[in-house]
Amino acid sequence: MTTSPTPTLFPNVSAGDLPGETHREAASRDFGTLGCGVTAHDQRHEAKPATERTGLARLAASSPCAQAKRDTEYFLLPVRSILNHCDSERVPFAWTINPYRGCEFGCRYCYARYTHEFLDLDGSEFERKIYVKQNAAAILARDLTERHARLKTGVTGEDAGLKPGATWEHIAIGTATDPYQPAEREFGVTRSLLERFAERRGLSLSITTKSNLIVRDIALLRRIAENNSLSINLTVTTLRPRLARLLEPRAPRPDLRLAALRALREAGLSAGVFAMPILPGLTDRDADLDALCGAARDAGAQWLGAQVVFLTSAAQKEFFPFLADKFPKLARQYHKWYARSSYAPQFLQKEIAGRVRAVREKYGLASRPYAPDRMAGAMASPQMALPLAG
Repeated sequence: MTTSPTPTLFPNVSAGDLPGETHREAASRDFGTLGCGVTAHDQRHEAKPATERTGLARLAASSPCAQAKRDTEYFLLPVRSILNHCDSERVPFAWTINPYRGCEFGCRYCYARYTHEFLDLDGSEFERKIYVKQNAAAILARDLTERHARLKTGVTGEDAGLKPGATWEHIAIGTATDPYQPAEREFGVTRSLLERFAERRGLSLSITTKSNLIVRDIALLRRIAENNSLSINLTVTTLRPRLARLLEPRAPRPDLRLAALRALREAGLSAGVFAMPILPGLTDRDADLDALCGAARDAGAQWLGAQVVFLTSAAQKEFFPFLADKFPKLARQYHKWYARSSYAPQFLQKEIAGRVRAVREKYGLASRPYAPDRMAGAMASPQMALPLAG
């Protein structure tokens, strides 16, 4: 198949311009189309050409299709930075990384569907159009070097883009999309970033994932943990496999996630469970919470964080029809709960938090990542933005 150079809005970035860039990484930026036979101006953006768009939408419309399989297309997205500054007062970290835009797991409740709207795409395409960030490892190396340089010159606090009391270096990986989603097997962006982190010292990192693919990188994660603070969160919302398949259609089964947790702990890595989100009426029965906490403890979890579901308008567009189809009585209740806000009512949050606290104490689990004073990124997304239950 004939390939063509990747369209880019950054023509002055070439091999050698980014610190530590290898020839292989440079070549990846010139990666052409592999499996789609779709041009940069394909039918997803027919209504408005790329030249008439701005910002991320223009980048997305200019991104070539790298591959297509099942119902999913993968596009190569040039980016200016890998580290994203987070200025929300609801989260305790300053920086986030999402190696991919969009997530193939297709979780019905996913708050991050709204991020596809920045690309002039509907939130329903969040799991069908995945954007792979190009040359991510070399850009990360540059980002880290630039921020270290700012600190060395004495720029701190708000002048350095930090929140009061925050340490700039905590980086939460997997805040909007899963870093170990199926695209990672093909493109390896997450692993390339971890290889860069393994070269650094003194960083504070957290990784949140639903995928057992993370065990592939155990040796690399151990290298990172030798010289940095690292916590790993396996998200498990329910132990019931049929319900998990309905809620998270393409994510690994809950038992596979817990097996991954066990492998991480046996490797000496700090790891726990995020029961995020809790879905009232679906996953919050006392017996279910007890079983989940018990299974987490048995798999070696050091903590279990829990939070009631956060439903943005984009998430509601997907989740509410799903409820109406599968759980019609519950759908009416959710419409009442989320009629005026993306957050559940306070009374519901407090009631569920109390029950989670009790069962967590029963099994001797912490409420957040181990050594929270060193691992400030316990909460890794707006889905986890409210204080962890307990």
